[in-house]
Amino acid sequence: MGKKFFHPEINYSDFKEGNFNKAILAVGSAENHGFHLPFGTDTLVSLAIAREVAEKVDGMLVLPPITYGVSFHYDDFPFTLTLRPEVLIEVLKDVLASTIRQGINRIIILNGHDGNIAPIEVATRSIKVQYPQAFLASLDAWWVTAGELLPADTFEVWGGLGHAGEGETSIVLHLYPDFCRMENARGVVPDLPPGPEIKWKFNELTPYGATGDPTRGSSEKGKKMFEALVEYVVQFVKEMEKRNWQYGQNPSQS
Repeated sequence: MGKKFFHPEINYSDFKEGNFNKAILAVGSAENHGFHLPFGTDTLVSLAIAREVAEKVDGMLVLPPITYGVSFHYDDFPFTLTLRPEVLIEVLKDVLASTIRQGINRIIILNGHDGNIAPIEVATRSIKVQYPQAFLASLDAWWVTAGELLPADTFEVWGGLGHAGEGETSIVLHLYPDFCRMENARGVVPDLPPGPEIKWKFNELTPYGATGDPTRGSSEKGKKMFEALVEYVVQFVKEMEKRNWQYGQNPSQS
């Protein structure tokens, strides 16, 4: 039997035997990902990373993922389902507060979707004020972090970026190849001028439901992304454990 750490799959006895003292929460979406990737891409990838981290770190409980996100800027493409930002904020606050009340107050969030970043920020700041003893950390954009971790020449187009683009397509090809329809992959690099961030609707950027170039995606690139992201989170957890989850002001320097 392998390690048991995924909340939906364990029972009370498993939980007590697991000696869980920290938790990880994947936050995804239910939205169109071009003509070639599954609607659950953001959830599936974030949960896969979370589960692999838990395989490598003792005492890590993988919470049930949040499978809906703030996706109304993508809903010109079917079949996208969305929460309002204020709803996701409240869902996150309830999940985090419940986890803390159950005795686990070290929580890492793995986010898979751009529309969730602002709600996660609001929710975690609010919970931190409500529960000052809690340790909360969030990997807001794994698709950006992967590009920062890997050599610059890993990706061929737009640094691998894009919704259902080269990078995201690659990691899904590695993790869930049977869910992909690569014969239908299309994308475009949008013409976005430098400067303040434009608040776009996705159909203004692409007619394909995808940006970047998904045709350059490969399972080999995806494997590198997945392994780098898992190691990144694992090393963060190990560093915090060495610090006894302490950070901030150093009393010896005051």
